[in-house]
Amino acid sequence: MAETRTKITPVDPVWDQIRNEAQDIVQDEPLMGGLVHACILHHHRIEKALSYRIAAKLSSNEMSMVILREIAEDAYTTSPELVEAARADLMAVYERDPACHRLVQPILYYKGYQAMQAYRVGHWLWERGQHDLAYFLQMRISEIFGVDVHPAARIGKGIMIDHAHSIVIGETAVVGDNVSMLHSVTLGGTGKEEEDRHPKIEDGVLIGAGAKVLGNIRVGHCSRIAAGSVVLADVPPCKTVAGVPAKIVGEAGCDQPSVQMNQIIGGKT
Repeated sequence: MAETRTKITPVDPVWDQIRNEAQDIVQDEPLMGGLVHACILHHHRIEKALSYRIAAKLSSNEMSMVILREIAEDAYTTSPELVEAARADLMAVYERDPACHRLVQPILYYKGYQAMQAYRVGHWLWERGQHDLAYFLQMRISEIFGVDVHPAARIGKGIMIDHAHSIVIGETAVVGDNVSMLHSVTLGGTGKEEEDRHPKIEDGVLIGAGAKVLGNIRVGHCSRIAAGSVVLADVPPCKTVAGVPAKIVGEAGCDQPSVQMNQIIGGKT
């Protein structure tokens, strides 16, 4: 007698919570039903939902939603680390943004989170040598989200970009894990030089609104860059810099600035 095998569905408490939150939205606000079903409830895994969301946001007359969705699904299937990064980014937003009360919010509403996941697909294309398709995604991400990240830039996981307006990250920039930045941040060059010309941001850094970090410089781990600062030189680990040009004004104030999100200089941390 043939043995009967029972298919075991993997346990995914994060996705289960997202689906439960989505169902609550539909119950509380029926007019949202179409959007919530299309983005969340029609999918059985988070990567399927993200593929749909990326494609829906970036599609145009020039590139159909079907093609973009196939690209994103291929990326998630062949590179599981993209799914891991998407989950880490989601938890970063949920834990650090006081306006985020549910895990479903970034997927549905937050352009910083959506732009970061779309960038990751573009970076995946770039690494495969599909540069023109990656450039196309960069263009659409900039047009739709106001976030301009070169697909060659290397960005870690656990990234939170709050408000995500006018973010610019250059081609040779490197951003570590668990970094938080606010709107109007630039990680740029200082002229027309080629080769390695953009900043290297280490793990756990907090970059305040409007800060500009320029040139092939290094910002040490767990440091803070105050809002509106212009950083032109290396920043040691665990320090706070402020001003134009930025100078060291004190210690970082805590061991995890990007998680604490405390941007007050000289006050209690």
